[in-house]
Amino acid sequence: MSEKRDITPTEIRYDKESRILTLSYEDGKTWDYTAEFLRVYSPSAEVRGHAPGEEKLQVGKEDVAIDKIDPVGRYAVSLKFDDGHDTGIYSWDWLYTLGERMEAYWQDYLSRLEAEGIQRMTTSERLAT
Repeated sequence: MSEKRDITPTEIRYDKESRILTLSYEDGKTWDYTAEFLRVYSPSAEVRGHAPGEEKLQVGKEDVAIDKIDPVGRYAVSLKFDDGHDTGIYSWDWLYTLGERMEAYWQDYLSRLEAEGIQRMTTSERLAT
């Protein structure tokens, strides 16, 4: 029988300047999630759809920031983004999974953008072109 791990963060910090949410765990793991990564991997139906194959590729989220972090019971947080997105409830399990698979998920996201012919660009990069 496998032992259930405690995936409740022991510390949550958000740096507004870098737009990085840091979660630390009792098992010693710490992950830095960019606001963009969390936005494009929102667990909301708006992003993930209601069934497999209904996912919507999120574009233009390079400069998104988190405006507000609200607890949801003892199992999650609700993240409110400055682009108006506020329907995702990020369970501790989902955030831990995102941390464990961050590199693979990020590469998958970049591959999907490339397949659609979309280039990531920050506002300053867009203004410079």
